Amino acid sequence: MAFRQRREKLRSILTGSSCVRPGSVYDATSIRIAEDLGFELGMFGGSVASLAVLGDPDIALITLTELAEQMRRMSRAAALPVLVDADHGYGNALNVRRTVQELEAAGAAGLTIEDTLLPQAFGQAKTQLIPLEEGVGKMKAALDGRGDPSLVVMGRTGAVSITGLDDAIARAKAYEAIGVDALFFTGIKNRGELEAVSAATSLPIVLGGAAEDMTALDYLESQRVRIALQGHAPFAAATQAVYETLKALREGGSPKNLKGLASSELTGRAMREADVKARSGAFLGLNKP
Repeated sequence: MAFRQRREKLRSILTGSSCVRPGSVYDATSIRIAEDLGFELGMFGGSVASLAVLGDPDIALITLTELAEQMRRMSRAAALPVLVDADHGYGNALNVRRTVQELEAAGAAGLTIEDTLLPQAFGQAKTQLIPLEEGVGKMKAALDGRGDPSLVVMGRTGAVSITGLDDAIARAKAYEAIGVDALFFTGIKNRGELEAVSAATSLPIVLGGAAEDMTALDYLESQRVRIALQGHAPFAAATQAVYETLKALREGGSPKNLKGLASSELTGRAMREADVKARSGAFLGLNKP
């Protein structure tokens, strides 16, 4: 089973001793490029999903259907394991269960469920968290919705920067106790906070962003961090490239003078042109001498 192999690769990262930096992916082309460059893992973030699919900011406007369909497209295009940011699971605990089922069917290697209150509550400018008990219920539902036991389910919290370190540890310990596979932390600002959550828990840690003094892989590995995100620079770079290209053309520039375009060789690799030609010959009788 191809999907199970991808999930087992993610599990091997979590149970290993090294810290991996995933490649940010968001469509069929980006995941193929990440795979070709040798990334061990892809990360499909909620913010980049919203940008790529809707062109909207990360305020929980994207639907589960849209997220799962984009994941399905990437699963078809490449065999790179992908960790999906499933936000709050698109509703209550029963919605979380459905979210897990859909992303599992779409080929995700793993997913995160967070305890942020989403969408943003009326009249509340600051980010809020759901109660711990509700978070526990969501994690239980996520595990119950898993059909393939190799699918990785991560409990995610940003409590460190919202309600404080003690609450973050309490939430992490509660999620660990009910059987999630890893703990995903956002908002950790310094080594002291990371060391505190690491000392209080035993599961593999995924770090969503880090301060400059927490980027050394050997240090992260010593704190049981197995995956450390680096943001979503590829999408930002692609957006800038499209802007500059369209601007040049709009201002009268000639296509032949454009800078920074992908070569035909790179484009051919990304579209798996050689494979398509081979299939055309085998199945359609084309390209024969």
